[in-house]
Amino acid sequence: MWRETLLLTKRSLLVTLRNPFSFIPNLIISVFFLLVYTSGLSGISSLPQFGGVDYLNFILPVSIVSGAVGGAGGAGQALVKDIESGYFARLLLTPVSRTAIVLGPMLAGMLQLFVQTLLIFGMGFLLGLSIPAGISGFFLTIILALGFGLAFAGYSVGVALKTRNAQAAQAGTLLFFPLIFLSTTFVPKELIEAEWLKIAATVNPTTYIMEGMRAVLLRPTIDWSVYTQGVLVAAVLSIAMVVFAALNARGALKK
Repeated sequence: MWRETLLLTKRSLLVTLRNPFSFIPNLIISVFFLLVYTSGLSGISSLPQFGGVDYLNFILPVSIVSGAVGGAGGAGQALVKDIESGYFARLLLTPVSRTAIVLGPMLAGMLQLFVQTLLIFGMGFLLGLSIPAGISGFFLTIILALGFGLAFAGYSVGVALKTRNAQAAQAGTLLFFPLIFLSTTFVPKELIEAEWLKIAATVNPTTYIMEGMRAVLLRPTIDWSVYTQGVLVAAVLSIAMVVFAALNARGALKK
């Protein structure tokens, strides 16, 4: 099964590389977040609630999470194209593992996010990014990004298998963008005045992903309790979305 998963992951990556316009716009949007918000809002980092941290470090997770929504979400779009072209039906006629058929696009979406995250970090370093925790902060951020990327790729694949429609799959992906802004996107939770927005940020899983990244990016001493919360949320989301994709794959196979 793992060999078949590797082959299907490689195939999904090659399809993505042959159509760079499927991921370049999303990368541009992520870099746009980094440039615009750092330039326009960096002054608020002088407030006491920020504790003297660099606003570039604070806003970087927003670019990474938005990259996950767009980048890993491409896994579902690619699967819908396979369904519409008939490739998916032909693949079912082979003895390939049904689990590999689902995992292949998901892992490809996660790896695509990995590359995007490296490019976002590269842009951050060009803008003067400095990670107080050193190389450990960099790698811990990558791990959390990959966990969230796998979760969102699973969601994207599940929606694609459920709807078997490109427009519906894309609409399902866009539903996640409001979650980015109903979070501690621009300021710490202490600075959010609207009570309903504080509640939304508290129950929003992307809050814990971004706060987990900030726990290793903002200060020399890593806040392990906050980072662990982010890892646990990413793990729970990944497991739930893999199950979601597998259940919808079963329904697609019956059809």
